[in-house]
Amino acid sequence: MITVTESARKQALRLMEDEGKDGFFIRVGVDGGGCSGLMYQLTFDNSEKDGDKSFEDNGIKVVVDKKSYLYLIGTTLDFSGGLNGKGFVFNNPNAGRTCGCGESFSL
Repeated sequence: MITVTESARKQALRLMEDEGKDGFFIRVGVDGGGCSGLMYQLTFDNSEKDGDKSFEDNGIKVVVDKKSYLYLIGTTLDFSGGLNGKGFVFNNPNAGRTCGCGESFSL
């Protein structure tokens, strides 16, 4: 399961409303790349694919493809608006190493 914090929930709902994406959900994934080897992906989507894993937490639906799910089990999705940068933050207990910006990781 992927947990969604209150600040991530508020920001996701705000962005979906601003972008006119009523009825969409958060799609989270992992792709190769970044300085640590794997990069997080986050988009808004409205159609599930075969093999997707679907969760709902804090009133937000999160969908993950089957391959990415193995890397993201137990992850918390947060949102930070602090001085060090603004954006969604992945707190992934499976990451053995992360880069300085927090956008990529390795196991």
